[in-house]
Amino acid sequence: MPTPRVLLERYVEAKDLTRPQLMPDIYASDAILTFSIATDSIDFPRRVAGRDAITRTLVVDFAARFSRCKTFYVCESPPQETANPVVLPWLVLMREGALDQLRIGKGYYRWTFETRGGDAIQVTAMHIHIAAMEAIADADGRLLAAAQAPLTYPWLAPAIMRAKLGELAKADPALVFLRGFLSPVDAVAR
Repeated sequence: MPTPRVLLERYVEAKDLTRPQLMPDIYASDAILTFSIATDSIDFPRRVAGRDAITRTLVVDFAARFSRCKTFYVCESPPQETANPVVLPWLVLMREGALDQLRIGKGYYRWTFETRGGDAIQVTAMHIHIAAMEAIADADGRLLAAAQAPLTYPWLAPAIMRAKLGELAKADPALVFLRGFLSPVDAVAR
């Protein structure tokens, strides 16, 4: 039986590696996705209804614009098997190829799980809050590779994120933008 942790790991695999075929194992057919966005640098629909539409929004359309994506759950440890809802800060590092840019963002996810069809657990509701999303010129992708390399994927402890991104920002002036992403969004306060 999948646990919240397994479903969260599958979600990252589906989104980051463009594997829409994984989405039926993650989301209920009538799942609801909502967004709150605190920046003008990226846009998504505020509400998406149904697994097929969620798949199109988070995997298919997303992959048409972004590549080399890594989504990190920023937490001390993965959620407990009985956790519901699960609220987790995230950090994303990806490439927007059409504009030769590195995109870095942070926010939090709120996942709601439900047992359906016996013992199968699926996501029935998901909220994505985007607190920040920056675009950095990166024609050759060097900055993206450097920023992603030292981070543990997909589970990233806040202290490791702070230390690794801080070291990179100090060592390379081109990576100074990472200083704005040393701390995760405080998802508990929301």
